Amino acid sequence: MANILYGVNGEGAGHSTRAKAVISHLESAGHRVRVVSFDRGLANLKNDFDVSEIDGLRLAYVNNQVRIRRTLAKSIFAARKISRSISKLSRSARQWEIDMVITDFEPISSRVGHRLGLPVVSIDNQHALTNTRVAYPAKYRRDAALAKLVTRVMTPHCDVCFVTSFFSASVKDRRTFVFPPILRQEILRARPIQGEHVLVYVSTPAPALANILEAVRGSFIAYGFEREGQTGSVHYKLPDMNSFLHHLITAKAVIANAGFSLLTEALYLGKAYLAIPISHQFEQTFNAYWLQKQDYGVYWDQLNKERVEAFLYNLPHFRQQLASYPRQGNSALFSKLDAVIGELSGMRDQRTQGGELNA
Repeated sequence: MANILYGVNGEGAGHSTRAKAVISHLESAGHRVRVVSFDRGLANLKNDFDVSEIDGLRLAYVNNQVRIRRTLAKSIFAARKISRSISKLSRSARQWEIDMVITDFEPISSRVGHRLGLPVVSIDNQHALTNTRVAYPAKYRRDAALAKLVTRVMTPHCDVCFVTSFFSASVKDRRTFVFPPILRQEILRARPIQGEHVLVYVSTPAPALANILEAVRGSFIAYGFEREGQTGSVHYKLPDMNSFLHHLITAKAVIANAGFSLLTEALYLGKAYLAIPISHQFEQTFNAYWLQKQDYGVYWDQLNKERVEAFLYNLPHFRQQLASYPRQGNSALFSKLDAVIGELSGMRDQRTQGGELNA
């Protein structure tokens, strides 16, 4: 069995949701897993696993947009803390006798792996941009180039890359493997029903969206607006994971940002999706584009009342398309991960040089 250092990006809840499923599998297989994360990743994992806090890189948001200059300023300010965190974690990894590193878009653990000469395995959806052949609108070429650069900077030179995707994609090299999205057990076990409400979620308060929804006839249950109570057709809710899960399973549709985790959970449950990608966060634009390309929903950079009403009118069409959505569990990825760990776990003092894994 292997001693594994598992780095989890703490930005948002998607990385930790995915990591929780993977870590649970690894521990059930007998591996020892040391987890490192920050912010929401730390909060979501610390009660279930052996988790240490590290410093993390964070995006700066204003009015549902990523502010590039503020993000860069925050990153520059945090550079010294990140360097200290790498040194501290390197010492801990030696004490823990780590055999390999798994990273979910978390840069410190990746760099510790390289510093100590350990194999590094990536499990995320972001590497679809760099490691697979995929299309996206030409007008987003600039944002795409920045997103690819960020991906390469965050987790450079991974020995093996597991890419999760809700659409088919061909790989660029033999050390990249594409699998369906990793889903938590609550979603895999769920028995979805079509209720009367539309679930709405935003990662940061969006007053303009609130004004639009309050003017649309229907029933909306909304999270992320930092308020509670009923206004017009919208019932605002404060964060509650159990309540949110219930409203997702029983929703007739979802209106939300285009984060990978919620989007793929909704698709698995057969929920049509209106995506509002966070501006200048190309990963979300990329997800939203492929959502619409697969005809499971629509996306708009700018939303209005008429576009919401058009989405609701077309729900029967989207439900018909979603009937053929490939609903798969996590077993295929876990089986391949087991095989990869078996190959790499004995390489504690050397990195993979060339070579190929069996597909």
